[in-house]
Amino acid sequence: MSGRSRIEWTEVTWNPSTGCDRVSAGCDHCYALTLARRLKGMGSAKYQNDGDPRTSGPGFGVTVHEETLTAPLRWRDPRVVFVNSMSDLFHARVPTEFVTRVFEVMAATPQHTYQVLTKRAMRLRRLASLLQWPENVWMGVSVENLGVAHRVDELRQVPAAVRFLSCEPLLGPLDGLDLDGISWVIVGGESGPGARPMDPAWPARLRDMCRAAGVPFFFKQWGGPTPKAGGRLLDGRTWDEMPSREIHSSARR
Repeated sequence: MSGRSRIEWTEVTWNPSTGCDRVSAGCDHCYALTLARRLKGMGSAKYQNDGDPRTSGPGFGVTVHEETLTAPLRWRDPRVVFVNSMSDLFHARVPTEFVTRVFEVMAATPQHTYQVLTKRAMRLRRLASLLQWPENVWMGVSVENLGVAHRVDELRQVPAAVRFLSCEPLLGPLDGLDLDGISWVIVGGESGPGARPMDPAWPARLRDMCRAAGVPFFFKQWGGPTPKAGGRLLDGRTWDEMPSREIHSSARR
């Protein structure tokens, strides 16, 4: 029900829902959409529902999976879990009742750490009061350029123990981004066919902003034709900083 992940900042993925629709420039070369098409062709049962070809694609129609919902209840060893690597939990077509149940499962399994990431920050903020927010749920939004910086303002209104930003693919400078109330920043360049290049100054300046604000900074990749094509070094070193226990207890302020 879960898969070991190659994503550097997590351990496993858990997809109680699958499918999505492109909503901003960061979605243009969506890896999940491409993978869903491949999984549909392989006959994977979770990827047989097609999405709107204008915004989605084969096997990528939004679908909830009751059989996957309770999987974490059966995991014995603690795990760091990326929730919905193949979807967006706050997509309008994921029922509110189902979102609530996902949060109930996360609250019932405090041994695991859950990382939830969305581009639908407005719906996240609107549903936040209906959801449980235990310490083991980290909530993040994608911020690929300053044109979607409003997502950070929405995230700040959510009572998550850890609020984080995924600036991947980073498509422009984020100079002046307000990091107040943010516990972690992940940065990465785009990878895959047609990957848009990332100016080296963009992640460097964002790293400096994080250091000045005392926010952990994680540099995932430069990107290119493949995720590992450009390596992970920024100014001659790797940056694998993660939120600490002290941040967990103070981030709600």
